[in-house]
Amino acid sequence: MAEFTYTATTKEGKSSSSKMTAPNEAAVRASLARQGLTPIAIKKSGGGSGPLAFLAFGKRIKLKDLVVFTRQLATMINAGVPLVRSLATMQEQTENPVFKKHIADIGKDVEGGTSFADALEKHNSVFSPIYINMVRAGEAGGILDEILKKLAVQQEKDARIRGKFKSAMTYPIVLLTITFGVFIALMTIVVPKIGKIIQDLTNGSELPTTTKILVGISGFIINFWYIHVIVIFGGGFLLLRYLKTPKGRRRRDIIMLKTPAIKIVVTKMAIARFSRIFASLMTAGVTVLDSIEITAKAIGNAVIEDELMAAAKDVANGQPFSVPLSKSRVFPPIVSQMLAIGEETGETSTVLLKVADFYEEEVDAAVDGLSSILEPMLILVMGAMVGLIAAAVIGPISNLSNQI
Repeated sequence: MAEFTYTATTKEGKSSSSKMTAPNEAAVRASLARQGLTPIAIKKSGGGSGPLAFLAFGKRIKLKDLVVFTRQLATMINAGVPLVRSLATMQEQTENPVFKKHIADIGKDVEGGTSFADALEKHNSVFSPIYINMVRAGEAGGILDEILKKLAVQQEKDARIRGKFKSAMTYPIVLLTITFGVFIALMTIVVPKIGKIIQDLTNGSELPTTTKILVGISGFIINFWYIHVIVIFGGGFLLLRYLKTPKGRRRRDIIMLKTPAIKIVVTKMAIARFSRIFASLMTAGVTVLDSIEITAKAIGNAVIEDELMAAAKDVANGQPFSVPLSKSRVFPPIVSQMLAIGEETGETSTVLLKVADFYEEEVDAAVDGLSSILEPMLILVMGAMVGLIAAAVIGPISNLSNQI
């Protein structure tokens, strides 16, 4: 994404200048055309403004900032405060300098006559397609405050699920890191010294196989340490780059959906997120096809995205959404059955919100279960590692005592 400064005229001939974040100049022209503006000049902005601009560079806009902005903006609009004034107030009290600048630009666009949704669309690096489409539907229906409240709730639920998963994985990751560190320390410091002592005690006699293997591994790590550094850091760098490609992302998602313990958590998280986002979009008045496409891209799993996009084609051909969803290899039958009930009764959003609530509770239980499985497994690995080293040391000493 890059920032562009543009000057454009309205149909009435009024000229205005502003900024827009977009992938390229063509995207800027397309966005201006949707707003009924004729571009006069479009220039790519510089890297920043002011001597301290570098301090704000790369500072992320946290989800918490976005949730607070959304909820407070909804409260102010509900209280009858005009949107332009509400945005000005939010700009003043926002501490994040990057987010403050985005809000200022949005406020200028809205004050100049641009719709709130179109103003947000210029900052699509901050506001997701879900956010923008729901705001657009809220503006069209005159229920912007209600839509913003629903957006805030959806973001809070999403953040809670992600936070729950991250916190559950923190202990196993720390334990795995400690295990790796202990292994390196033992193999590079402890084992060489013990190996030398044992060889001196046995006067060069044949060592047990376990001891020889352990000493050999230790020597390889010490003598060829640069190979391990290159493999670890180089492999990690290449792996991260591969995972950022569409092929790598798809391969990662396939593996996650095939790994027994992780599959349960990933699937339930995807169902909970799908149900809440789709229900929110339907409540906002977004069409079924647009809701499916937006939700598919928001779930964050390429395999599930493919299934939903294929379902969208069937819906476009006249089938109810519940029919192609019932053929899914990821979504359990209860989701399509509940969706079918919602379609029959006209309460699709209500039914899916109940599904979301249920699976969010299931995610909590699944994450706790995954954590309880991983912790003893890692402790077992650490114990086995220490036991192997102990056996390699005790074995030759025992043989030596028997000979004596």
